[in-house]
Amino acid sequence: MKVMVDAFGGDNAPLEIIKGCILSKEENPDVEVAMVGDINKINQCAKENGLDISEFELYNADGEIVMEDDPGVVLKEKKDSSMAAGLRFAAEGEADAFVSAGNSGALILGATMLVKRIKGIKRPAFAPIMPTSEGPFMLIDGGANVEVRAEMLRQFGIMGSVYMESIMGIANPRVALANVGTEDHKGGPLQHEAFRLLKESGINFTGNIEARDIPAGKADVVVADGFTGNIIAKMYEGAARELFGKVKGVFFKNLKTKLAAGLIKKELYELKQYFDYNRYGGAVVMGVRKPVLKTHGSANAVAVSAAVRVAAEFAASGAIDIIENKLKPLT
Repeated sequence: MKVMVDAFGGDNAPLEIIKGCILSKEENPDVEVAMVGDINKINQCAKENGLDISEFELYNADGEIVMEDDPGVVLKEKKDSSMAAGLRFAAEGEADAFVSAGNSGALILGATMLVKRIKGIKRPAFAPIMPTSEGPFMLIDGGANVEVRAEMLRQFGIMGSVYMESIMGIANPRVALANVGTEDHKGGPLQHEAFRLLKESGINFTGNIEARDIPAGKADVVVADGFTGNIIAKMYEGAARELFGKVKGVFFKNLKTKLAAGLIKKELYELKQYFDYNRYGGAVVMGVRKPVLKTHGSANAVAVSAAVRVAAEFAASGAIDIIENKLKPLT
């Protein structure tokens, strides 16, 4: 299994990307990891930081796509960038999966146009795996499609269900539609039609879900348009960050609280790790023919290694073929 990583994607590239690939080699020895980007810059960065990358296969690509770039550059002005080259390598079978921490818009456009959609899929979607008190869930769409049609939401639900069962090992995953209330009649025309289509899709659709119930683990897949999904994801991450910041402040307030923190240090660390988004790698681009994974723009080595693991698991699962087969009767 070979996973190619964009060495120049994200805020911390290429150093954290290189470190992440090295960590992945240690944590996932059965996965072959390759890096794509300016080989001279990759080698220089590794040398300056005392990192041994002699075991990694490097693929040269000129230029990089930055966060400020218009997504269209991946197909035009920067078609030879590390991201564009990596997507082409995956599409052509040079790699089994591709990982990037780069420009989200460029990645979703490049994955759609270079890797191509699964037959029958209207729009690919970002699908981050996120923590709850009962275990992880998938949010789909996490931001790729601001405007959608009801049939797309049905496809999101089907893809999410297949992924959570095939990769996460959840039997008969519960799929819910993000809405302003749990009653069947809630929402606007889009939600009403999506509700009907999801109910008839053959997956375990449990109805509408309110945002406040998502952290309680009441669904394994939460379906939303990209606008709503992105707000849910960003609010989720921000609330968790602020909460843990306040908790840390309480425990370091005075000698008494510091002593209390010392007594439960292990438990606090475990709790923080449980809600650390770096453990989940990022967001899978669901709906394209090869596994493409978008890890966080601020991804560190741990997140990069997790992304490689997730991408390899996705590639080995056969989930893409299952999704295509499930969509045939609906197209």
